Amino acid sequence: MKQLLSLLLASLVAGSALAESISLPAPQKAGGMPLLDALAKRSTGREFDSKDLSREQLSTLLWACFGINRPDGKRTAPSAKDCQETDIYVILKQGSYLYDARSNQLKLVLAEDLRNLSGTQAFATNAPVTLVFVADLTKMGKWSAEEKQAFAHIDVGYISQNAYLYCASAGLVTGARASVDRKALGIKLKLRPEQLIVLAQSVGHAKP
Repeated sequence: MKQLLSLLLASLVAGSALAESISLPAPQKAGGMPLLDALAKRSTGREFDSKDLSREQLSTLLWACFGINRPDGKRTAPSAKDCQETDIYVILKQGSYLYDARSNQLKLVLAEDLRNLSGTQAFATNAPVTLVFVADLTKMGKWSAEEKQAFAHIDVGYISQNAYLYCASAGLVTGARASVDRKALGIKLKLRPEQLIVLAQSVGHAKP
């Protein structure tokens, strides 16, 4: 009996440790649909199947959005003066994570399903993945507050379009939206006042 309890405890501890971060497989960096074909197929979808994305799909999606594509640490999307101020929070049904592009990991922020806060429309809670793009304005130097917000929105636009093109190439459905419960979600994600929730984007498989 003691041995069984020890095994159960060890299993729980291991599960808890695994939940702290998710190591993603290497993203796909070659192949896929030709760019002009992906542009022709790019669209916004609002109906999602609840089926989860595979780890491989999630890894490639995040890399396409704002992953590192050069040895010098620069990214797949541009940012003003290379500030790289945008963080991607990944909202899954089992928890909310922060994407770490350098280690290719998801770092646990909160073991809670926050999809209802990351989208005020009903379809958002059915999509298996919601990306929340958050600009850390403290990384943007001495620009005025208006300039920081303007550049932050532009930079997220690049990232969101990368998500659209990857989804078109991979046969996934995606839709960006500004309708986010910013105050409640910011509290749950422990965001500082200088961290601006710019946009959210749902990703998933097409509804049958």
